[in-house]
Amino acid sequence: MGRRDDVCGGPLDAQAEGPEGSGEATNDLAWTQELWSTIRCAGVLLALLLLVDWGSGRITLGRAALWFALAGLLFVVLYPARVSAGGNWLASRRLVREHRVRTDLLVSVRCLDGVSQRLLLRDSLGGRVEIDSEVLVRNPQLWLRLDKGARKAATDGSLLCGATALRCIGRRVDSETARAVFKASGLE
Repeated sequence: MGRRDDVCGGPLDAQAEGPEGSGEATNDLAWTQELWSTIRCAGVLLALLLLVDWGSGRITLGRAALWFALAGLLFVVLYPARVSAGGNWLASRRLVREHRVRTDLLVSVRCLDGVSQRLLLRDSLGGRVEIDSEVLVRNPQLWLRLDKGARKAATDGSLLCGATALRCIGRRVDSETARAVFKASGLE
């Protein structure tokens, strides 16, 4: 299926087990803040465009409709994905569609570089999810759900590519969690 990028040659390193696969879903805790930021950005752009048009005396119904459409387009572009995870699944929901993978049937995990590092997860059922790795770093519970399923996939032999990428994310999550504990206890 692809190149195996597991440096150590075995399944994922042994770490503490995640939460038991319950029926409850874990969600991205910062999603509502990101949504409000998106709404504010689109609203500020709309207000500025309407204010400039009104100040110059060139505002018309057609131009106002154009500015509303432009602000709406900015909202659609900036709309954050809502990431959630359950017992053996991880989902990313955008405005129109939800993408879901079975974490216990993962086949590959790839890091996509760009403005922000993204993870592309694929399962053996054809599911595909692309998420920002910062979501996992900010939400350790989401990471634990993904990690538990990925460990099962690695043990079963279905995870062909991506164990190294998962270990790197795991180290980042552990580092950020430790940093937050030190900061909360005043030891930073």
